[in-house]
Amino acid sequence: MKLQRFALALAGVGMLAATAAAGPATAAVRSNPTPAIAHSANGNLKTTPNTKLASAGCLQDVGFNTPTPGINDVLVTPAKPPRGEFFGEFKFVGTRLNTTWYGVQTDAHFYYHSLFVQGGTLYRGVTYFDTDNARPTYARIGSGWTSFTQLVTSNYAITAPNRSYLYGLSTNGSLYRYAASGATFRALGHFPGFKGFKAMTVISETPTYDTLLMTTKAGALWTVRIPAAASTKPILKLVRSTGFAAYESLAARECGVKGGTLVTGFDNDTDSAYQYAMSKFNGSATAVTSYGRVTGGTIPGTGIFSITGHWNQLIGE
Repeated sequence: MKLQRFALALAGVGMLAATAAAGPATAAVRSNPTPAIAHSANGNLKTTPNTKLASAGCLQDVGFNTPTPGINDVLVTPAKPPRGEFFGEFKFVGTRLNTTWYGVQTDAHFYYHSLFVQGGTLYRGVTYFDTDNARPTYARIGSGWTSFTQLVTSNYAITAPNRSYLYGLSTNGSLYRYAASGATFRALGHFPGFKGFKAMTVISETPTYDTLLMTTKAGALWTVRIPAAASTKPILKLVRSTGFAAYESLAARECGVKGGTLVTGFDNDTDSAYQYAMSKFNGSATAVTSYGRVTGGTIPGTGIFSITGHWNQLIGE
């Protein structure tokens, strides 16, 4: 498996007309980092926009925060049990929530873009790995994110018009949505009725809708299709009624051309991850195969997040 040198970047987009400010605390960087955030030669990272969706190669790259504070990742190969290849941790700021990291490679740079929350404040930034020394930069977007327990992003980049949404699950029981608009995000309102929900990830990104995969505190697994039209309500379908209560966070990765998805759930109580293969989502008719606990190490953090290419699209439902 051919691995490339790690590059992390937090999104170069603002939120709610934010202005750049002082970065988050403890923004230390390790010198001469070991490779991390793996990308294999079989399609984990698409470097140019195109209409060809992922086909072969169903490895899943899952990132996680560590108490150091730092960031690490594990490349998971589906099997029974799933085989995890852990990479070198590097120092980073303390984060409470992390959205998907999207990789971009140009002639000049290799980086990832994303958003993260430290305490109740949302940040954006860029960390370049063009040399052996990581060079992260940070910009404060704004406060007011204390009530959010989950944040995920969708990124439709295959055909015009491109769009990017941010979804947040709040302790008040509502699911909030924001749309990228130039250098800012604009609020698109919120959907009530999500009080019992716990973890979520994005499984579909299309021109007309996004689909989230969400668990409840009681252990049920649901798909939540959210049409792009701002006034349209989400469409919920029950996938399984029990079995998913242990997970504090989820990560998804497309698998094959038929809409299959690899889903990894993180159990904070045991510092462990469990992987599932799921067919094209169709409510209770969805085929779910449990591969079991990811081997190769533990995950000493509070959550996981997906790592993918900027032009990789999720087609799970």
